[in-house]
Amino acid sequence: MAENGAGKVGLSSGLTTASPAAPDSRMEVRNLTRQNVLAASVEVADSGPKRSKGLLGRKGLAPGTGLWIVPCEAVHTFWMEFPIDLVYLDRKLRIKKLRNSVRPWRFSGCLSAHSVIELAPGTIQQVQVELGDKLEFVPIAPQLSEA
Repeated sequence: MAENGAGKVGLSSGLTTASPAAPDSRMEVRNLTRQNVLAASVEVADSGPKRSKGLLGRKGLAPGTGLWIVPCEAVHTFWMEFPIDLVYLDRKLRIKKLRNSVRPWRFSGCLSAHSVIELAPGTIQQVQVELGDKLEFVPIAPQLSEA
């Protein structure tokens, strides 16, 4: 992986994605097609334990936040306490499928997806994303605490 001049982390194929080297990394998700921000702060679940845990144990998601599970083509909401919006992406970060307010105890998948973003319910409608939109993930600089 190499960082390009705009601060985005990309693969050699030109795919813009998260760097697996950064623990607890967060990304801003931009919709290049609509020129807006889908989510201001998305955690990256790019390891087996992070993908398995997902959002389990949380009480909800704040607006503008979410979890990007990569790789992933299906998710469940068993044992969750709140609904979520789902955005399925292919390897080129194009939206393949959208699901609004998926309630607890449900299953959802998209066989052509490579990853999925779990968002606060209502995000898809609020930000007005559509199938085929191209997304971009930009690393968020960690906040430095003042001593």
